[in-house]
Amino acid sequence: MTTAKGKRRITHVTLDERSVVRHKPEVEHERAVAIFDLLEDNEFCPCDFAEDGPYHLHLSIEDNRLVFDIRREDSSELDRLMLPITGFRSIVRDYFLICESYYAAIKRSTPSQIEAIDMGRRGLHNEGSEMLRERLAGKVEMDLQTARRLFTLICVLHIRN
Repeated sequence: MTTAKGKRRITHVTLDERSVVRHKPEVEHERAVAIFDLLEDNEFCPCDFAEDGPYHLHLSIEDNRLVFDIRREDSSELDRLMLPITGFRSIVRDYFLICESYYAAIKRSTPSQIEAIDMGRRGLHNEGSEMLRERLAGKVEMDLQTARRLFTLICVLHIRN
């Protein structure tokens, strides 16, 4: 029997392969870790479909919108939420810039410099995660860790050649 907490979770996540560009090893690593961590521990529940979980989630970008295609565990359609991507672009761009600085700092900076950049990186990541939670308020309930991992995947979707 699936408990209430067991229903309020994502058990499968897919990124639209048309949107995802294979990129640097660091990006591929972040993507893999975010998906693994998300599936290991998450709290995700569409407000109107609380009893239909656990969920399969397909993330994509279509027509300048971030698409959350939420499905039942048997992959049947449940809900499709679309958010304007414009609000995320600025924070994602800033996050990419600080990540580049962080990866460069790892190679040549002091531990205290790396720590300072990493604190900024985590701060931007938290900001993007909170933005995601705010935009989905009333539609999907999720904890901060789930939002953080989903924000990482949203960043991966933004990468272009």
